Amino acid sequence: MIACPLWGGRIGGFPVLIFTIMPKLVVMGAMCQCTMGAAPSSLMVLPSNKVPGCKVPAANIMDNIPMTNIMPFGTCQILTASASGVPTPCVPATAAPWTPGASKTMIANMPALTDSSTCMCSIGGTISITNAGQTTIDVS
Repeated sequence: MIACPLWGGRIGGFPVLIFTIMPKLVVMGAMCQCTMGAAPSSLMVLPSNKVPGCKVPAANIMDNIPMTNIMPFGTCQILTASASGVPTPCVPATAAPWTPGASKTMIANMPALTDSSTCMCSIGGTISITNAGQTTIDVS
């Protein structure tokens, strides 16, 4: 993430700069993690989300479809607990879009997915982006 300085005024007569962190655009192959999963997983983005300046498709908030965009996270702690401790594979159950998306950047007419977005699994976990898949494109 790039830190962008903003004028913050003065404190005790000294100038103050405030630095904001710009989120990164999430692309095909980004790494995700569920709070209830045992392993990370790659985000899959369909080729229809190809954008200029990016070698791989970029994600938007609607790239939340289980087994199409969001792959399993190994063993699910919640499903394993409900199976009396028998290790049970993760089956992502995401019904709502990622939140929040980018406020200004759009991909396929939907807010771009950023590395600070999360997606809720109906089983009980929270999915987050651990690596955006690229390091050069910031979004707002």
